[in-house]
Amino acid sequence: MKSLRCLCLLLFTLISMTELSAADTAKTFRAGAFAQDITPKKLPISVNGNMRDTLATKVHDPLHARCLVLDDGRMKLAIAVCDSCMIPREIMDAAKQRATKATGIPENHILISATHTHEAPTVGGVFQSDPDPDYVQQLTEQIAEGITKAHALRQPAKIGWGVGKNSEQVFNRRWFREADKIPADPFDGKTDQVQMNPGYQSPGLIKPAGPIDPDVTVIAVQSLGGKPLAILANYSLHYVGGVEPLSADYFGAFAERIAQLVGAGAGAEKVDPAFVGIMSNGTSGDCNNINFGKEPPPKSQPYERIKLVADSVAQTAFAAYTSIKYHDWVPLAMAEREIELGVRRPSEAEIVRAKEIVAQAKQPILQGLKEVYARETILMANYPPTVKARLQAIRIGELAILSSPCETFAEIGLDLKRRSPFPTTCTIELANGYNGYLPTPEQHKLGGYETWRARSSYVEVDSSPKIVKTLLELLTEVRK
Repeated sequence: MKSLRCLCLLLFTLISMTELSAADTAKTFRAGAFAQDITPKKLPISVNGNMRDTLATKVHDPLHARCLVLDDGRMKLAIAVCDSCMIPREIMDAAKQRATKATGIPENHILISATHTHEAPTVGGVFQSDPDPDYVQQLTEQIAEGITKAHALRQPAKIGWGVGKNSEQVFNRRWFREADKIPADPFDGKTDQVQMNPGYQSPGLIKPAGPIDPDVTVIAVQSLGGKPLAILANYSLHYVGGVEPLSADYFGAFAERIAQLVGAGAGAEKVDPAFVGIMSNGTSGDCNNINFGKEPPPKSQPYERIKLVADSVAQTAFAAYTSIKYHDWVPLAMAEREIELGVRRPSEAEIVRAKEIVAQAKQPILQGLKEVYARETILMANYPPTVKARLQAIRIGELAILSSPCETFAEIGLDLKRRSPFPTTCTIELANGYNGYLPTPEQHKLGGYETWRARSSYVEVDSSPKIVKTLLELLTEVRK
């Protein structure tokens, strides 16, 4: 009888220890980060982001998929931010499938986005640029590889977040202008009330047509001993540009500069694993780095402006970083929903007009907006009446991250922040696919480049209210 009591006591002790061990594991926060090189293996290669195709013949600085994996012991999620102009959903979905197979992280717990550098290889056909199939395959594999490596590097970690303000590097690029000063649109219309990139102090400028979002949101991950592992930042700046490809633009320069500032960059004591700085694009569809209300700045050397902007934003991020309070454990949650958006397809009359314009053009390189948009109209004739868009919400403790597959206007991001149930919220755009520009219905009425129908702007006028409604519902879901 005594031996039976001892055996029962031993079993009870073992069960209790197992339960405690499981509880301890569930309360262990882990994180891993890795910067995967996604520079094309062969040159020259097509680069999009302009009205005509250009070829990159050299690499100024490497391109990366900067990956972060978080694990609260109950669930894991991954974020990958890629140096690319825009990435179609098919590529991202294929990369997620590969990453899921390698790591076990569910596809709906993975967010992949593009930075929107205009100096990266074409992977989504737009205007006169078309992707290289070999690079599409390379990019797909390397994004998955980056997530897989970040997952393998997970270690016990602590996490925190903060927000800085920088209104010196971002300006709304859409301006109200006197009607007689605004050029006709590519469809011979004269209804635009605003003009994108009108030029410094151009005649007839009235005021910017929308706000900016000055927030620099910073999510910092450290080892339990305090070594910096990763910083994921978010800023609503389209890009800087003005340089020859290939380049990661200011997004890559930020990654280098923030590493230096936190003491994990060149000349600092080596951190193993290597620190990963990440700059994601916020809601910057109508914003850039040019203040058209002032005189142009002094002419700068190539890449000088990129470094200046990167340093300014990195300094803001670092100031927020120094005040961050870290948590040894926070709950993670992630919710995803797919919605259907209508497509603004061209009419039969518009298609006939477009074909006439292209037929009269000097092929194969089209000249001028009218010819370029005529080709876009012909290609859009084959678009379906609706498209599916994948939306996500992530919870990291009291911080929320939203996703948008569009070049999203700043006022939409500001609206989401105001209406979010979380104290800190940011949106990563160009995530989980590419569905073109996302103006509000009110901005659609004003016209301008971002509203002109093309493969870069095609979802229905009422898309933004549908997306905002869904994202707010997802925030409520992950808040539970």
